[in-house]
Amino acid sequence: MIGMSEMRILLVEDDRTIASGLEYSLKQEDYETVLCHNVATAKDVINNQLEEIDLCLFDLSLPDGSGYELCELVKKQQDIPVIFLTAYDDEVNVVMGLEMGADDYITKPFRIRELLSRIKTVLRRYHRHTQPTSSIEIENIRINTLEGKVYKNGEEVLLTALEYRLFLIFANHVGQVLTRAQLLDRIWDVAGDFVNDNTLTVYIKRLREKLEDNPQQPTLIKTVRGLGYKVGE
Repeated sequence: MIGMSEMRILLVEDDRTIASGLEYSLKQEDYETVLCHNVATAKDVINNQLEEIDLCLFDLSLPDGSGYELCELVKKQQDIPVIFLTAYDDEVNVVMGLEMGADDYITKPFRIRELLSRIKTVLRRYHRHTQPTSSIEIENIRINTLEGKVYKNGEEVLLTALEYRLFLIFANHVGQVLTRAQLLDRIWDVAGDFVNDNTLTVYIKRLREKLEDNPQQPTLIKTVRGLGYKVGE
C-alpha cells in the first residue's frame, strides 16, 4: 500500500456539482482523484488504470448503468475497497451492494467529514490485512493464526475447524457488515464442505456461546438487522 498522501480514488458521480465538491474536499485531504461522470468512462479507467487506484467511490445510479456493474468489474480484477454513494436508503440496495463485494455505503445527503471517516476506516482495514501477522486481537479475543488457536482473556477457547474458519472470516473483515451469502460463500471456499443457511445460524450461535460474555446479548458478533453480521467497529 502506498503512502496516504499518494492515495488515488476513482470517483464516479454523474451530478457535476456534487462531483466537483467531492473532488475539492478529497484534494484538501491529499487524496488524488480520477473523476468520471458515467459508466463508460469509468470502465475505461478500471480496465486500463486499476493498478493505480487505491479506493473507488461509486454513485449507485448513473445515466448509462449503475455502480453495481462497476463494483463487479473492479472486484473481478483487483481486491481494492469500494464505497457506494446512494440516494436509496433501503435494505435491498444495501444488501445487493454488499453481496457484490462493496465494503461500505453512505446515503446522500451526507457530511463530507462522515465520508472522509468512512474512507479512512476502509483503507485502514485493507492496509492492516495486507500486513503479515500471526496474531489478530479483537476486544478480549486473540487469534494466533500460526497455531490456529483462539484465546479469550488469555485462556484458550476450543473451536471446531469450521467455527475457527468462520471466526477468522469475521476477524479479517473487522468493522465490515458481512451478509449471510458472503459468509456461506467464504466458508464453502475454505472448508470444501456444504454449509447451508441453517447450519450457518447454528455456527454463529456456537461461536457466541464460546466467545461472548453474554451470548443472549452479543457485543462481539453483532447482528445487523436485515443485512447480516459485523465484528468490531
